[in-house]
Amino acid sequence: MPGGARKILGPASIALLALAMLVAVPAVAHAAQTDTAPVGVSEETQFVLNTFALLVWGALVMWMGAGFTMLESGSVRTKNASMICLKNVGLYSIAGIAYFVIGYNLMHLDVDGGALGTFRLFHGPSDAEMAMLDGSDAAVAAVIQNGQSSMSFWFYQMVFVATCASIVSGAIAERVKLWAFFAFTLILTGLIYPVVGAWAWGGGWLAEMGFQDFAGSTVVHSTGGWAALAGVIIIGPRLGKFRRNGTVKSTPPSNVMLVTLGVLILWFGWFGFNGGSQLALGSALDATAMSGIIVNTNLAGAAGLIVAVIVARQIFGRMDFGAVLNGGLAGLVSITAGPEITDHRLALAIGAVGGLLSPLATWLLEKVKIDDVVGAVPVHLVGGIWGTLAASIAAGADLNTQAVGVVSIGVFAFVSSLVVWKALDLIMGVRVSSEIEEVGQDVGELGIESLPEFVLMPDDFDDV
Repeated sequence: MPGGARKILGPASIALLALAMLVAVPAVAHAAQTDTAPVGVSEETQFVLNTFALLVWGALVMWMGAGFTMLESGSVRTKNASMICLKNVGLYSIAGIAYFVIGYNLMHLDVDGGALGTFRLFHGPSDAEMAMLDGSDAAVAAVIQNGQSSMSFWFYQMVFVATCASIVSGAIAERVKLWAFFAFTLILTGLIYPVVGAWAWGGGWLAEMGFQDFAGSTVVHSTGGWAALAGVIIIGPRLGKFRRNGTVKSTPPSNVMLVTLGVLILWFGWFGFNGGSQLALGSALDATAMSGIIVNTNLAGAAGLIVAVIVARQIFGRMDFGAVLNGGLAGLVSITAGPEITDHRLALAIGAVGGLLSPLATWLLEKVKIDDVVGAVPVHLVGGIWGTLAASIAAGADLNTQAVGVVSIGVFAFVSSLVVWKALDLIMGVRVSSEIEEVGQDVGELGIESLPEFVLMPDDFDDV
């Protein structure tokens, strides 16, 4: 809506001011993972609890794939819903194989303050674990000393890679070729993401600087957001999305129930995403810290959604359902960099700002004619940047270091993704034909219909 952004200084400002007054407290210390065994708990028990926690929380993060699938398939027109389902199942499979073959070793193996790990194929149990599995009692102590099984840590890291790829899927929906998307996913999960992860989480140069990103506001969400932005720029908007007269064609969700279910599944999975990033559950400190992390995650998501409810009508001139749900997701993304803060009111503030920035970014993207089907860039990129910087306000991070991380990862992720998308476009073409786009990818590429009992109604592009 022309001038919509200027109208935000109404009840939204009052609500945000009240929230700011509520949370205007000094920054407090944040929880840390314990390094010593608590009294009465053996190291082997800690090992078992830590390993079990990583496997369970990893499974919960994997379930976020169902959330992305429901959110995306409900957001697109029904003629493309089957393609969305196939893309999401496919990207999860590609991410798992790519991270197993090369990605994990690039991200974690012998990074030693540098920019990249080791180009060694395949990852498996440690030598001590293999010896223990072969019956060596002498190897048990060395295995336990690691704190958790090596493959439980691999599994937990792998599902984060798949989450990053899922972010890209929704932004470029309804017009990207299946095999072009799969090819990009392979490079993203096998090369681009592991480089970013090595810098920040694998002991690389950003980690050496003190960069903090507890569960991945930048490493996972902004990286996926930058890759998505590069994709929508190269692929272009959907046919008819932006009319010749400059107006934007509304493309409401085809299935509001699926979109809502998807958001709730993602919200549920976020408890494993952030809570599991404590990476331990073998002590009272770990359990207490994890509880606070999950509470902060929930509060930030709730605050983001409520703020989006307040500002959506003023920005778009209507109660935009998708923008409201994305406000909640943006709140969840925002808290992900520093969910370990012990003052829960700060989580409300961080999530609230994320819920404000997301609809504003959506409005801005439409103004510059960038077609992001599900709002991946406003939620994951913008929310991720804000959350990473906010960690310097609430979670004890250094603002300059956080800014260096945001900029360096942003430049690398965006430029490398842009190059890959452009190369794929030159090699194989990344966009479906106008005929397939009009009839839908379900029929045009897959030869099926997600709802075969309904009559297919092609779009009318006479006004574009």
